[in-house]
Amino acid sequence: MTFASRLKRLRGSLRESAGTIVFGMEDGTVSIFGLIFGVAATTTNAGTVLIAGASGAVAAAVSMMAGVFLDVETTRDETKAKRATLQSALSADAASICAELPGQLAAAGLTQSQSAALTGAVMRDREALDGLLLALHGSPEAPPSPWVQALWMLIADFAAAAVPILPFVFLVVAAARVVSAAMTIALLIGLGVGRARIAGRGVIRTVVETVAIGIAAALAGVAISILIDRFFTG
Repeated sequence: MTFASRLKRLRGSLRESAGTIVFGMEDGTVSIFGLIFGVAATTTNAGTVLIAGASGAVAAAVSMMAGVFLDVETTRDETKAKRATLQSALSADAASICAELPGQLAAAGLTQSQSAALTGAVMRDREALDGLLLALHGSPEAPPSPWVQALWMLIADFAAAAVPILPFVFLVVAAARVVSAAMTIALLIGLGVGRARIAGRGVIRTVVETVAIGIAAALAGVAISILIDRFFTG
């Protein structure tokens, strides 16, 4: 496989996994933002903050990866079952299909007379009969590979989680708090724009929601850390 073909395949995988990547980055950013600021609110030791942030980031990323893998694998199994059911229906003889067709049409919302008329119209045309079955059952598309989706989730979640952590590697805790907050909010703004484009929503509203969730997580982390420090370790 040439470099160009690998690059094309990677781009296709990125487009296919865009929703997973944005979700993973948002989860990693928000959860670790809250954790980091919670710990940093009660200590001036950067090492303590780094240990908490790194361990939390790894645990969260692996957990999300496992969740995505199981979710996509379940969806793939459901798709296989639907395809098997559809294939079984298409392989049946016309008389059997027509006997069950009125009930299926009624379930789709047609009246008894409409169901009978439509069944009569296609019962002697096998191609039209199969087309009607496909329209009723749909032709389920195969979901992406669970391993690919899980890997993108792991990368996205961990990479985003590193953003609020990195300032504590190079700066003292007091300065790192400010830099971490600025970097994380900038990332949340970018994620809000990405979410808006993927979902076709208003950009401003989605950005405000995304940033607000991140800030709420940080405030919750700070609040619980201060409470525990005051009442259990003070």
